[in-house]
Amino acid sequence: MADPDNGWRFAQCFGDKQDVEEVTEADIISAVEFDETGDYLATGDKGGRVVLFERNEGKKGCEYKFYTEFQSHEPEFDYLKSLEIEEKINKIRWCKRQNAAHYLLSTNDKTIKLWKIFEKSMKVVSESNLQPEGYSSASQLRLPKLTHHDTMIAAIPRKIYQNAHAYHINSISVNSDGETYLSSDDLRINLWNLGISDQSFNIVDIKPVNMEELTEVITAAEFHPSHCNIFAYSSSKGTIKLNDMRAAALCDRHAKLFEERDDPQNKSFFSEIISSISDLKFSNDGRYILSRDYLTLKIWDMKMESRPVQVINIHDHLRTKLCDLYENDCIFDKFECTFSGNGSNVLTGSYNNFFHIYNRYTNSDTILQADKNTFRAKRVGSTKNKLAAAAGSKRLSRKDEFANVDSLDFSKKILHASWHPREDTIALAATNNLFLFQASEA
Repeated sequence: MADPDNGWRFAQCFGDKQDVEEVTEADIISAVEFDETGDYLATGDKGGRVVLFERNEGKKGCEYKFYTEFQSHEPEFDYLKSLEIEEKINKIRWCKRQNAAHYLLSTNDKTIKLWKIFEKSMKVVSESNLQPEGYSSASQLRLPKLTHHDTMIAAIPRKIYQNAHAYHINSISVNSDGETYLSSDDLRINLWNLGISDQSFNIVDIKPVNMEELTEVITAAEFHPSHCNIFAYSSSKGTIKLNDMRAAALCDRHAKLFEERDDPQNKSFFSEIISSISDLKFSNDGRYILSRDYLTLKIWDMKMESRPVQVINIHDHLRTKLCDLYENDCIFDKFECTFSGNGSNVLTGSYNNFFHIYNRYTNSDTILQADKNTFRAKRVGSTKNKLAAAAGSKRLSRKDEFANVDSLDFSKKILHASWHPREDTIALAATNNLFLFQASEA
């Protein structure tokens, strides 16, 4: 019998293991990101905290342990606009490692910070000249000696980039040159040098002179993984625009436009909302772009703008529920998407803590669930769990459960996920829990 999970299994869970009635808002994870080696994993939450995990080399497989935690952002108040600025971490991006220290960018709605995380040696004085009887000659005096006492992990903000965005920041992306990065809000994209915090260059500005003429907003932006002059951004109209910074200082004319024309017969009140792209990613080889809208995942070939090479249905079964999803605001949920390191698989989340791993070449769609019961039943060898498994076999399959719209819990959703750059290991944020899943070696 074929394995419905295609070799994927639960590996780890961080956070509350027990079911809690009320989750503290500040504990909800809002960003997940592996570094370029996959040895470190960062999460950000709505309380403005960043938590880092490091690979536990002493264990078999891909297992992580707590590394450090620090407060990245605090709640602020914009007195000019009478607006409260949340401390919630919107995005985390690792910078290329140059030395023993780690550098990462974290952002809330308005302020981006460059953090340096490093091991700091704590020293204590082991020898000194303090003697109660005193000294009879100067030759008895000795220089005080410091000896290593302990090592602590320190996090300090090296740069703070602020006052450059009038609207909420939705994306940050580090360039392949290792020196610059971009930040984007609803209407503008800025280019920064990592070493300069008091100025940035505006490279995209779609704000109309008259705001009543506004027809679309920028939803995500990303640099090409190897060409430092190329970046792409997506819009609420479902289009992706590829830009080349060599062409002009202000990239108001795109080099390529990736757009799939809608069938006028299928147009409805919700068409524009569900076609809005919530996330986009380049494949590591830079040949493909992955985009996520409310109902589908689309894979675009950089050489073909007219239509995607693959359309993967994620929420097609929710079409009949769009009215209810509009009423409870779920239709505006921004699901992230990501390629695997080798580009053969794509990953995105859904409701009821389900998520999809889709193999582009075999067209196999693996549906898994980041559920707390997963790790409770991890010890499948026990008699108790064998009985539970036998009882569970009478239940609906995971695919049937996923398609059963009436049984889905729309308050549980996988919005944020990251794929290990070199292995088939994924990290997912499920409310206040971080889940790790792993594919067994073929």
